[in-house]
This record gives sequence, structure tokens and C-alpha cells, in this order.
Amino acid sequence: MNDETVNPNVSDDDAAAEDAWASALAEQETEEAAQVEAEVEVDVEPAQLDEFTEGGFGTPDENMEVILDIPVTISMEIGRTSISIRNLLQLNQGSVVELDRLAGEPMDVLVNGTLIAHGEVVVVNEKFGIRLTDVISAQERIKKLK
Repeated sequence: MNDETVNPNVSDDDAAAEDAWASALAEQETEEAAQVEAEVEVDVEPAQLDEFTEGGFGTPDENMEVILDIPVTISMEIGRTSISIRNLLQLNQGSVVELDRLAGEPMDVLVNGTLIAHGEVVVVNEKFGIRLTDVISAQERIKKLK
């Protein structure tokens, strides 16, 4: 007995036609693959890499020079609060919004939204400024990220 299953809806002529199509498609795919391989010429050259220095890509001073001109946003936050949109829409000139900080508490100094220090408000040449009273260490900032 033959291992192939026989489909009663397919005639011998149809089966022969399907076999012919299958072999023709396989032959066409083989020819196309051979043609593509013949047309593609690969020009490969070995990569040229700079020699590493013992400290990495350069001296620490050279590495710092790369980032010194990148702009960052520094902001001071005196406090926060959450209110509903209804209460927000009712605010007008003279309204008072209560914050989560007490008077006299240090302000937060944020760089690109990350807390880096605390400070107090000062006036210098009729402009507001901030005197840093506590700088958050890099290790403490990393701990807060985790």
C-alpha cells in the first residue's frame, strides 16, 4: 500500500497538474536564488578600531569635555499639592494654594526632574536665588532610583 493519502475529490489529471506546478515553482525558486547569489557581490573590509587606552576611551578630562556643553534644566520646588480639576478651575487672582511644606523648610533643587540638593531662598541684586544647604550624594540618588 502507498503512504500517500488519496483525496477522492481530486482526479488523476488534477493531481498530475498539481505535481507539475509544484515542480515548476520549485525549479523557479531555485533559479531565482541562484540568480540573486550571482548578482550580489559582497565587498567586505575588516573594521578599523582605535586602540583602547588603559582607562577606557580617553582620559577622564577628555571624557568630561564631551558632556560639559550638554544643556540641563534646573528647577527649584517649594512644595506640591494635589487638587481636583473643579478646584483648579475656581482659582483666580488672590487665591491661596496650600502646599505640602512648612514655612522655612528647605526647597528642593532638581536637575532634569531629579533631586540633587536642598537649599534656601536668597535675594541677590534684587533677584531671587537659592543657597545650597545640602547636596545629595550620587550614591543616595542611585539608592532612590532602585
